[in-house]
Amino acid sequence: MVMKPEPFFAAMDGIRERRGVPAAVVLTTPDGARFTHRDAARLSALPHVVLLCGRYEGVDDRVRQQLATEERSIGDYVLSGGELPALVMLDAIARLVPGVVGDDASVARDTFAQGTLDFPQFTRPASFRGADVPAVLLSGHHAAIARWRRREALARTLERRPDLLESASLDDDDREILDALKKRV
Repeated sequence: MVMKPEPFFAAMDGIRERRGVPAAVVLTTPDGARFTHRDAARLSALPHVVLLCGRYEGVDDRVRQQLATEERSIGDYVLSGGELPALVMLDAIARLVPGVVGDDASVARDTFAQGTLDFPQFTRPASFRGADVPAVLLSGHHAAIARWRRREALARTLERRPDLLESASLDDDDREILDALKKRV
């Protein structure tokens, strides 16, 4: 089943009448470019974004040709419809809008924000079922904690997603840490 163009065009006509022309109209589709943190950041800075999604086989191609300004996919698989990808994109975009998440600095340090995965997170108690929180995190030494977090983030990225390091923002200290990590392997 392919969705007809009329409902999409009618909806966009209504949006344009009430809100004006959107800055971006994103069509969720499995053959679109992969949606990334950079896309979320870019879209979060726009004043007006519309997400369009189809169901089953998708939408009449005239929707893509005449309404969509871009097409995005959340991964290399097919879902029954574009609703879930639209929700995923909406959440990723909305949390980057200033004020949506209580601590904007926290968002700036999230996984992918700096091109790497995040460091391991711990809570209390300091020891649980034989597993301990790393001592440096209990030390109160903020510079040492920051170094540990960066090293762990780089180690996790190197292990799990080395492809991210190709475009990550790395300084000389980061490259030195990565060189040492690679020698340990």
